[in-house]
Amino acid sequence: MSRLDGTTVAVVCADGVEEVELTTPRLALEAAGAAVEVLSPGGALVHAYHYLDPAGTYEADRAVGDADPAAYDSVVVPGGLGSPDKLRTDPAAVGFVRAVANAGKPVGVICHGPWVLIETGTLAGRTLACVAALRSDVTNAGATWLDEAVHIDEDSSPLLVSSRNHQTVEAFAAALVEQFARSAARPDAGR
Repeated sequence: MSRLDGTTVAVVCADGVEEVELTTPRLALEAAGAAVEVLSPGGALVHAYHYLDPAGTYEADRAVGDADPAAYDSVVVPGGLGSPDKLRTDPAAVGFVRAVANAGKPVGVICHGPWVLIETGTLAGRTLACVAALRSDVTNAGATWLDEAVHIDEDSSPLLVSSRNHQTVEAFAAALVEQFARSAARPDAGR
């Protein structure tokens, strides 16, 4: 099993996050030894959904605007219809994800999560999987869209782990653990 001991992963989300896309990666990363912090625009409770139906409520560890990108080894942006749409219009959330990506640290996105990456300006020339509804958005951002359960784009920096939707979340979580651990084990890894 890949180990993430000593690493800290930020999960950036807002109200409207797809519950399973928040909880499944978080549990897998924690089980592998990572410290996982949920960051939200308000730093308060995050209301999750199962598609359009309300689901659980989760406490954020801090406001994304108060988080130092240098303190994290990687970032995950879960999907859902509401969360990425709110995040992409939040300057602090976009700035945080951009700073982590520009530092060459691994990024994971699933479903509608790439909306946030589009706003960061870091998708040009990249290849990723996500929900089909974002195909035009991803293409217009200069990236190549794939209809795959999980895609690993390590041809440029940062390492990008992406996944289609909630139905592929188990494979996404496993890929995050494996790829984030590989990245952390590199001699040049670190904050």
